[in-house]
Amino acid sequence: MGDRYSFSLTTFSPSGKLVQIEHALTAVNHGITSIGIKATNGIVIATEKKSPSVLVDDSTLEKVAPICANIGVVYSGMGPDARLLIAKARKQAQAYKRVYMEDPPVAIMVQEIAAVMQEYTQSGGVRPFGVSLLVAGWDSHRGHSLYQVDPSGTYFGWKATAIGKNMINAKTFLEKRYNDTLELDDAVHTAILTLKEGIEGQLDENALEVGIMTMDHGVGVGVEGVPNHSIEEPGTMRFRKLLPHQIKDYLENIA
Repeated sequence: MGDRYSFSLTTFSPSGKLVQIEHALTAVNHGITSIGIKATNGIVIATEKKSPSVLVDDSTLEKVAPICANIGVVYSGMGPDARLLIAKARKQAQAYKRVYMEDPPVAIMVQEIAAVMQEYTQSGGVRPFGVSLLVAGWDSHRGHSLYQVDPSGTYFGWKATAIGKNMINAKTFLEKRYNDTLELDDAVHTAILTLKEGIEGQLDENALEVGIMTMDHGVGVGVEGVPNHSIEEPGTMRFRKLLPHQIKDYLENIA
C-alpha cells in the first residue's frame, strides 16, 4: 500500500508523510558534503568541487555562489535545481533593492527561497527540489546569519552545520571543534578539516570551493565578479568567494 502514496506529491500517506519529500532528502544526502560555520567576525561556507571527468573544465563548476553583495549560498544535491533557486533568489534580491535601496536582510531572503521550495511540495504536476541550501549573510538587523533550507521549505538557523552525504560524520566533527569564540580564519581551517575527513585522496586548492563573509573586500571575488575589486564602501561586511591561491594558503597552514 505504501507504494501507492510514494508517487504522489500532494497526497499524504496514512502515516502522515509526503513520501516524495523524503525521496528529495535522499537526493540531498547523496550529494557532495557542504559545510557552514558562523564565526565571531564572519561566516564560512565550503564544499568539495568534484569533477565528473578529468576532461571537464573545473572553472565552469560552481557550488558556492553570491546571491547579492551581503549573501552567499552553497548547495548539496541536484545542481540544476540549485541553479534555478539561485537565479530566483537573485531576482528577488534585486527587486528588494529597487524598492528599499539596500540589500535584503538575510532572513527575508531565506524566507523567499523557502517559499519557492514549499510551493513545489503542494502543487500538482511538479516535484520537490532535490537540493538543500546553506545560506550565509550579514545585515544590520541580525548581524551574521547562517541558515539551512531543505526541500520541504523548512529552514533553520545554525551556528555550524553540514549537509550532503557525509553529513552525520561532519556534524560530529563540528560538535567537537566548534566554540562560540571561533574567529573567521579558524573557522575556515575547521571547515577544510571537516571536509578533509570525508575526502579520499589528495586535497588541493582546485578541489575546494570556499566563500566567506568578511570586511576585507580585497579577498576573493564578490558579486562584481572581479578579483581584488569591490563596489562597496570599505568597512562593510560582504560575501567573497576565495580564489584558488587563497585556499592554497589555508591548506598549507593545516598541512
